[in-house]
Amino acid sequence: MRFIDPHVHMSSRTTEDYERMKAAGVVAVIEPAFWLGQPRTNVGSYIDYLSTIVGWERFRASQFGIRHYCTIGLNSKEANNEALAEAVMDILPRYLSKEGVVAVGEIGYDDGSALEDRYYRAQLQLAREFEMLVMVHTPHRDKKAGTIRSMEVALEMGMKPQHVVIDHNNEETVRDVLDRGFWAGFTLYPNTKMGSERMVEIVRQYGSERIFIDSSADWGVSDALAVPKTARLMLERGIARKDVEATCYGNALAAYAQSGQIAESHWLAPEAVDQRMLFEGNTVLRGQTPRVDEELPVIPEPVDALAFK
Repeated sequence: MRFIDPHVHMSSRTTEDYERMKAAGVVAVIEPAFWLGQPRTNVGSYIDYLSTIVGWERFRASQFGIRHYCTIGLNSKEANNEALAEAVMDILPRYLSKEGVVAVGEIGYDDGSALEDRYYRAQLQLAREFEMLVMVHTPHRDKKAGTIRSMEVALEMGMKPQHVVIDHNNEETVRDVLDRGFWAGFTLYPNTKMGSERMVEIVRQYGSERIFIDSSADWGVSDALAVPKTARLMLERGIARKDVEATCYGNALAAYAQSGQIAESHWLAPEAVDQRMLFEGNTVLRGQTPRVDEELPVIPEPVDALAFK
C-alpha cells in the first residue's frame, strides 16, 4: 500500500523523517505554507521561506525518494499584521506559478477577524485568477461556524467546491463539508485535532468519498507517520482496503491532480536518486557516503509498511 501525506510541514522535520516515511510507503507529500511559530518581522523572511519550500525542500525530499509538492499563501495568523500582509500579497503571484505548487494555501480563518476575512477573500480571488485549487485552514476555536463561513465565502468568491480542500475537519464539520461538495481533509494531530481511532469511526460512518487524511506534522508534538499508522489501524478495525487506499492515497491524488502539477507517474517512474547532487552548492549529506542509484529503481510494495508503532 502506498501513501500520500497531503499536509505536512517538512521544513520543520528532519531527514530521518523522510527516511522513515519512505520506508513506511509514503511516496509523496504536500507542504502548505504556514506560520513559523513566531511572527515574521518583514516580507523578506516570507520570501526566503517560500523560496525554501519550492526549492530546497523539494530537492531534499527527492534525495530520499519522496516527491515534494507545496501550497503557497498568507496564513490566517499573519493576515492580522496588515503591513506584512499587504507586502506578502504583492509577492505571492511570483510563487504560484512555480513547478510543484498545487494550490493556494493554507488560508482561512484563525480568530475570524476582519483582516483575516479581507485576505482570505483576496487569496480566493488570486486562486480564481490563476485557476488554482485552494487549501483551507479551519479554525481551532468554534470550528463548525468557522468551517461553514469558510465554505460560504469560497462559494461567494466564485470557487467551485471540487476545487477547494477544507482541512482540519472533525465529527461536527464532516457532514456539512461533504453535503456542500467540498473535499474533506482530516488532520491526525495528537491531542488538538483528530486521533486515529476517531478517524476510523468517521470512515466507518461516512465512507471514503472525498475524504482523506494528513499528519500536519510540524515543529509541534506531531507524527510524520500518522497516515500509514492510521491506515494500519483502519485495516485492523475492519475498514475495507479500498476505503483505506482512498482515504490514505487515492482521494488526495484525485483532488490535487486537478492542479496539473501532481501525477502518479511521478513516483511510479521516478528519477534515480543521486545524493552527489547539489542544490545551489549545498548537499543533503554531512560527510556520509552518498546513495547513488545506477538505474531507475523498481518501486515495490513497501515491506511491512503498516507495522510501524
